[in-house]
Amino acid sequence: MDELADTKDGSLREPEADGAGDDDPRMKPIRDALMDVIDPELGINIIDLGLVYDITIEGDSVHVTYTLTTMGCPIGPLIESQMRQALDKLDGIDRFEAEMVFSPPWSPEMMSEEAKAALGVF
Repeated sequence: MDELADTKDGSLREPEADGAGDDDPRMKPIRDALMDVIDPELGINIIDLGLVYDITIEGDSVHVTYTLTTMGCPIGPLIESQMRQALDKLDGIDRFEAEMVFSPPWSPEMMSEEAKAALGVF
């Protein structure tokens, strides 16, 4: 399992969406909250789908870099709204920023084994 990388400004960065950073006590509640954000088309959470590329924590601020399954997918604003609602419930987070990116492009290989099994992807 990868560990969080320290950045020059002292923030913590989760390098991959593969479970890295789970050992940081501040990261687990954030990841758990984001697991409540469900892609409405696939019915699977954005963590298991591999849509969350990066989580950065700086003090009371959380920045989530994420992608969508396809570039033309219209659910970006809905996903961001759900992320904001999920993280608003957590103590110690006063600011949330989301950044949608398409590089690297999402692919089914980014999904967790549970998501692959649920969708029949092998």
